Amino acid sequence: MDWLKASAAEQGRAILAGLISPVEQTEAYLDAASRHPYGGQIYARLTHDRARAEAVAAHDRARAGLRRGLLDGVALSWKDNIDSAGIPTEGGSRLLSGRTPTQDAEVMAQAVMQGLVCLGKTHMTELAFSGLGLNPMTRTPPNSIDPALAPGGSSSGAAVSVALGLAAAAIGTDTGGSIRVPAAWNGLVGFKPTHGALSDQGILPLCRRFDVAGPIARTVEDCAEIYAVLRRDKAADLGDADARNLRLMVLDGVPFDDAREGPVTAFEDAVKRLANAGARITHTNLPFVAEAMALAPVLFAPEAYGLWRDQIEDAPELMYPAILQRFRGGRDTSAADYVAGWESLHRLREDWARLVAGYDAVIVPTAPILPPETERLLNDESYFTTENLLTLRNTRIANLFGLPAISLPTGHPACGLMMMGQAGGDLALLVAAAGAEAALR
Repeated sequence: MDWLKASAAEQGRAILAGLISPVEQTEAYLDAASRHPYGGQIYARLTHDRARAEAVAAHDRARAGLRRGLLDGVALSWKDNIDSAGIPTEGGSRLLSGRTPTQDAEVMAQAVMQGLVCLGKTHMTELAFSGLGLNPMTRTPPNSIDPALAPGGSSSGAAVSVALGLAAAAIGTDTGGSIRVPAAWNGLVGFKPTHGALSDQGILPLCRRFDVAGPIARTVEDCAEIYAVLRRDKAADLGDADARNLRLMVLDGVPFDDAREGPVTAFEDAVKRLANAGARITHTNLPFVAEAMALAPVLFAPEAYGLWRDQIEDAPELMYPAILQRFRGGRDTSAADYVAGWESLHRLREDWARLVAGYDAVIVPTAPILPPETERLLNDESYFTTENLLTLRNTRIANLFGLPAISLPTGHPACGLMMMGQAGGDLALLVAAAGAEAALR
């Protein structure tokens, strides 16, 4: 068995059974990342000394029968906007070159306490403000399915590190789709928790009212176990997960506007398989979703620009023009419009909660397009803009309505199925997703 491509939970059980060693597994990952032809495009930096020390400690605990949990000794990669003590954390931006925090982010500290190993920091979209994964100012990871295609972002290197067997799982962040899009485009599972479910202490912000960290992994079980570690909580019980009698709403309307044939075909096939497995499928169009989507320009870019304005305007030449333009798109929004936008969104969130209360999940294609060609994105600014907006269109629904969401592979390359749960119902969504995953596989 190729243990580098085994799920994180499988590796944890193998460590418990003595089939693999955390030290040997960590060394194998470090070696694979160092030797891989795209390793330098995926990892911004490997943390060799830290990883080896953490692996040795996990090995010793395993030998003494003192493992701290299922994932003790399992090696993860971390997006480069999550602080790591004494290790540069630059957010994919030349504006932050050399920035070195003195302590771990809270989520990383929790992972270390539970014995997980930090392999290194992965490349990402500049300051996390794009869903395509393109970053010509630092490095752009390749798509794991086709290196000529965009990897998805902003947690681009995070997803690719897992897909190519250079980490057991990864921790990314999600503001408008930055965990779920790269997961979908690289054939993985990506879980965005409810906003506020995990600490954001020590994570570089983009929009504090939407940002949340979460796992990218091979299975729903991995995501459930990692989420529990980051929360220092008990993992969701997936033992009885089953697609039979799942109540699923297909959200018609906005998620399918201008959607490309490939993702729609993959989604329809996945829905058919879920129905054949016993899930109860309802199609509904909620017109107020379009109203919420129209608020996005008033809510995302103004907050992002407000947080980063001083650094950006001190050295705008250090930024990729397309990303600079996205940030500056928020500078002219008035405070009154921003406040009114949030008031409207709170009302729409109440409408959503009332109308979807009877469902286990609302489902849509994770992204309405396939990964575009990196070269064309670099050479056609208007194409970059239109493709980026479409890329994040469906995933942003969950962020706007304050929902946990998870992307599952459909079996069609680069096409995911996204399930959105009830706000705060993260564990229930993971159980539903485990049932759906079994049907889709």
